[in-house]
Amino acid sequence: MYVAVGQFAVSPFWEENARQCVALMAQAARQGAALLVLPEALLARHDQDPDLSVKSAQPLDGGFLQLLLDESQRNRLTTVLTVHVPTTEGRAANTLVVLREGKIIANYAKLHLYDAFTVQESRLVDPGSQIPPLIDVEGIKLGLMTCYDLRFPEMALNLALAGAEVLVLPAAWVRGPLKEHHWATLLTARALDTTCYIVAAGECGNKNIGQSRIVDPLGVTIAAAGEAPGLFLAEISSERIAQARRQLPVLTNRRFAPPQLM
Repeated sequence: MYVAVGQFAVSPFWEENARQCVALMAQAARQGAALLVLPEALLARHDQDPDLSVKSAQPLDGGFLQLLLDESQRNRLTTVLTVHVPTTEGRAANTLVVLREGKIIANYAKLHLYDAFTVQESRLVDPGSQIPPLIDVEGIKLGLMTCYDLRFPEMALNLALAGAEVLVLPAAWVRGPLKEHHWATLLTARALDTTCYIVAAGECGNKNIGQSRIVDPLGVTIAAAGEAPGLFLAEISSERIAQARRQLPVLTNRRFAPPQLM
């Protein structure tokens, strides 16, 4: 099947960002994609207000997602992205949602909050408490992750052992010394750890790197973007996953049980 990745610079205005998502959904559907992965925290961003994503939080039945759901009704495309959803006063959960045929078919509150380098996501964001569900797209099982989750190999491994063949990752990977290197290395490592495809979408504003990628189960990058907004597609196949798992049977050769969620 064909999978698409869209990246763009999120604006301070949720209506503008919703229109951008809708345009990318329509473009991906026209080009025959079964899956579209968009970046993390798409409601609103501003370089001078790092809290705007949380301040702009909307419920799952809010205006932003309703516009995307209206577009989703027009085709069979599965779309993955994240938004902030209010929890308590002034706080939110960074929530991944999966849209298909006008419905939210799954959601996942980000487990690993980005309290690293110069950022403290947990200051205003509440962590999730459950491993996300697997999603079926055209007979291929998808595991769900969000941004900083990428740095925790046990999460990717748990998803792969549960049956995931593709790991999808909306992200807003912050710029900084060696950060682009970390991004590329970790995407390749998680593919090799799990013999899964990785489909990763990056926000490409002034503070984040963009650089969306699709990596195959043997760690080969088969499609990628730079820093500019855009959409790209690649074909993935069950046959390639099976071949990789015959050649590199790390899931069956394991001698240790994966750590459990605390």
